[in-house]
Amino acid sequence: MKMKPMGDLVLLKMDEVQEKTKSGIILQQNNTGFVNGTVVSIGPGLFTAAGKRIPMTTKPGDNVILHKNETNESKNIKLEDETYLIVHESEIALVSI
Repeated sequence: MKMKPMGDLVLLKMDEVQEKTKSGIILQQNNTGFVNGTVVSIGPGLFTAAGKRIPMTTKPGDNVILHKNETNESKNIKLEDETYLIVHESEIALVSI
């Protein structure tokens, strides 16, 4: 099943939190208030009052960082046995370049 977000929504696959390195070193869990994810799909963007479309600035494959908060948990959706997060593009704090 293919799904495409509407408006300025972004579908993210959240990165797994690593507890150990490959060599077995235990990583300290820092609670910085941010989470990492990868953009899976984006909406077409919003329209201005004049009818012009505002283009999206993220694209599929981008690695992003967003604020971790309680509302993010309620935005989890399950598609084809995978859990994703759907957010507005304005909720994204940083995009890797």
